[in-house]
Amino acid sequence: MKKPEWLDEDAGPVVRPFALIRGRTRSSGDNFDLIAVVVPTGASAPPEAIIGPEQHRILELAEEGVTVAEVASELDLPLGVVRVLLGDLKDHGLIEVRPPAQVSPLPSERILKEVIHGLRAL
Repeated sequence: MKKPEWLDEDAGPVVRPFALIRGRTRSSGDNFDLIAVVVPTGASAPPEAIIGPEQHRILELAEEGVTVAEVASELDLPLGVVRVLLGDLKDHGLIEVRPPAQVSPLPSERILKEVIHGLRAL
């Protein structure tokens, strides 16, 4: 089994996940749904933006459209950390987080009964 890049066998974790986000636990990404889709905006990073390697990886993943849960899995980071990283990218205008697609409502019971009766009549 391949060990995560941020682990050192002798020393333990080299960079703790929450060090990546400078100890912050809140961001504009707190409300992102697990199945919301992350896509790039195509904008350039503003000069004041500090984009770390994890955020560069998120931008790469977002090229194909990826869910918040998939980002956390791919980066092997806790969801809270990923939400802060995503929030930072969104605040800089680099990504857009789209809500999950709406599922169409289920057909009514009356329609289902009519279909069943129609099939039985055949």
